[in-house]
Amino acid sequence: MRVAEADIVIHPGLTGGTEDHWYSRWKKKLSTARRVTQRDWSASSRAEWVDTLTRDVAASERPVVVIAHSLGVITTLHAAPRIAEKVAGAFLVAPPSEAVIRELPSVDSAFLPIPRAKLPFPAALVGSSDDPYADLLFARHLAQDIAARFIDAGAAGHINADSGHGPWPEGSLAFANFMAKL
Repeated sequence: MRVAEADIVIHPGLTGGTEDHWYSRWKKKLSTARRVTQRDWSASSRAEWVDTLTRDVAASERPVVVIAHSLGVITTLHAAPRIAEKVAGAFLVAPPSEAVIRELPSVDSAFLPIPRAKLPFPAALVGSSDDPYADLLFARHLAQDIAARFIDAGAAGHINADSGHGPWPEGSLAFANFMAKL
């Protein structure tokens, strides 16, 4: 599938990220991309975040490819049964673990447990060996549980601007490879 044949829906994680973040840069480069806008990026509500993502996907006229980062990944997993009909695939990057979610007061505890059912659409999940929000083993197991192809990003931190992944060219290549297989 080519990018022009899909609506690319980008769901950031907690705080919504910055203009320097790789997904903000991708949004500017991908002609069919748009970013989910949550009412409050600082205090998450699972119900509200899932509803917003569901509405954004439903509003699409073409097949949707979701790109999600961090808590956006967990939001996508919760929304999966509701958005399956319109989603052609999901590119999931740096999901936080249950242990981390439990410890962050700004994250709604309703995000737990993390859904682990096989996704009803193709997916790739990218994890990092030194992500402070989830170890590599967690990411590998989550990918296996949801039947996503696992991509090991190596020592890439949380794969965000703070870890030096503003442009993230390796991610762009992995995404292009993912799209080509849809």
